[in-house]
Amino acid sequence: MKEERRIVVTGMGVVSPVGSTVESAWDNLLAGRSGIRRIGKFAEREYRCQIGGEVSGLDMDKYVSPKDQQRLDPFCHYALAAAQQAMDSAGLQPGTDIPPERIGALVSSGIGGLQTCTLQSQRLENLGQRMVSPLTVPQIIANMAAGHIAIRFHLQGPNFGLVSACATGLHAIGEAAWIIRRGDADAMLAGGAENSVIALAQAAFGAMRALTGSHNDDPEHASRPFDATRDGFVPGSGAGVLLLEELTHARRRGATILAEVSGYGATCDAHHITAPIEDGSGAARAIQVALNHAGLSPEAIGYVNAHGTSTPLNDLVETRALKLALGEHAYHTAISSTKSMTGHMLGAAGGFESVVCILALRNGVAPGTMNLATPDPNCDLDYLPNAARELPDLRHALKLNMGFGGHNAAVVFSRFED
Repeated sequence: MKEERRIVVTGMGVVSPVGSTVESAWDNLLAGRSGIRRIGKFAEREYRCQIGGEVSGLDMDKYVSPKDQQRLDPFCHYALAAAQQAMDSAGLQPGTDIPPERIGALVSSGIGGLQTCTLQSQRLENLGQRMVSPLTVPQIIANMAAGHIAIRFHLQGPNFGLVSACATGLHAIGEAAWIIRRGDADAMLAGGAENSVIALAQAAFGAMRALTGSHNDDPEHASRPFDATRDGFVPGSGAGVLLLEELTHARRRGATILAEVSGYGATCDAHHITAPIEDGSGAARAIQVALNHAGLSPEAIGYVNAHGTSTPLNDLVETRALKLALGEHAYHTAISSTKSMTGHMLGAAGGFESVVCILALRNGVAPGTMNLATPDPNCDLDYLPNAARELPDLRHALKLNMGFGGHNAAVVFSRFED
């Protein structure tokens, strides 16, 4: 990125199956504690996958009024909670520390208000059109996460949502950084939110055979990225939001700088609506673009938080992509998938997992990949099996996400140095 417009992270917030504060989520990830549980309503209906990562430890009344809890879809609840945490941790006051027109929000969802869509479709079918809520459309559309955040904090700068399936949260962070880089804003809230542990999503992903169906009685061991016995992902819900800020602005107000966003890449496989291109070249190009923007060689990357969904094809393709992008250094890089504990939070994954990268940089330690008991011989990189690892010299971390439609996003986070 241009030296005169460096982008830093000054705030973070999370809602997740392993905790709904940054501190609790991090502690649980380092300890290898899973947030995946059996869901009674799915078991009763004999769904193929009867487990999921529901949000844990969230005091919703702290973030969303009882009235708005009824008027907003849960994905917006999660987005507001994570954004509030990010703003609180950054200590930024729009209108005091920054003009409202110089701060915006790019927070979205991979799917949007699927719970609202389900409930209102049932009302239409059972009760007729007059019983459909007039709030249905604003509850469904994915841009409303950013819209409600803007209203909450009176943000009048760039504000919208982008949708790239499971790459949504990371694309949002990268594009928000570019907005600041080109001078259209001095600060942006960026990330993703998702409410995916619901019946329609469970049935639809199950129909695709994308979900695991083999660990309903042992949910904590169901998400098995890079393991030879993996057979599908586990859905999860939550949010992850960063406050990005232009360096000079952050310094001027005395902000604590958590990390720097040093590179961003976005590419498309242009191959298939759900399957990644098998040689991994699309994701590899996203990584290479991010490294080029950061001015870094592959050898500079000390940790990768992988997309690592626990599906047979994705994990194999991601392994190939890392080898293509990082070359021989891929074999010497610490890599892990925290989806082994959270499940796959879809559009929220990139936001949440970016927080993990930043915490790894700040603490010199990375969470492990749980449930990696029988490594797939074709996924032969260092995936930190079953335990966190100290990385005291870590200076640069890579986050990679891939989404249906062939979308790839890569962001390099760096330890801040003058």
